[in-house]
Parts: sequence; structure tokens; C-alpha cells
Amino acid sequence: MSLLVEVFVREPDGTRRILHVPDDVYQSGGFESWRTTVWGSAFVRSLGARFLPVLAHKDLYVEAEDVPEFQREVALLRSRLDEIADGTQRPRTVEEHRDHNIRLRIIEDSCRKALETGGGVLIW
Repeated sequence: MSLLVEVFVREPDGTRRILHVPDDVYQSGGFESWRTTVWGSAFVRSLGARFLPVLAHKDLYVEAEDVPEFQREVALLRSRLDEIADGTQRPRTVEEHRDHNIRLRIIEDSCRKALETGGGVLIW
């Protein structure tokens, strides 16, 4: 199972509407197990992450006003990929390192789309 990364907008009544994504767009934010082993790990928290660690307990909804700060968190984590691979005590392989990078890039792309539409980011 995989975590999905989506962009949503708030309707006038306050409900969330998830924006359509073409079928050929890869939306994975990591494996389901990454909720605790990567994004919710003590190491990622120690880097100052406060959004992604929420995934250890529940789905992550980043409201529109928080997207710029979330985007900075994702950029910080991308800049420290080697440390994350070592600090999460997961086997450090080229494939794993590449996978972290791809997942963070997908999240960054969703942040950009959210900023363009005035929406938020959902990872579930």
C-alpha cells in the first residue's frame, strides 16, 4: 500500500474537494510503513519536521495557509536525504535513496500546485 499525495481546495461550505489528477501522474508519498519508519521517525522529527511526522498517527491535511511552511520542511528533508537514510535505520541502498528523493519531489510538486490553486495538501 502507498501513501497518496493529493491537492484539495476548500469549498464555500468548508468541505474539501480533492483536485483531479491525470491517471498517468504518480502520486505516491511513500509506502504505508513510512508513516512511522520514515516520516514519523524520531530522526525526521529531530530535524525539525512537524508536518510529515503527523503521518505516524493520522492522515496529514496541510491547509492552504500552511503550505509555504510545509514546502520549506520538504525542502529541508530533501537537502538531508543521506542523513535521513542513515538516521531512520533503514537499509541504505541506491534505490532507497532514490525513492526518498522521488517521494519528496512528488510532495513538492503538490505544494506548488496547492499554491497555484489556493489549496492545501493531503497525504493519506
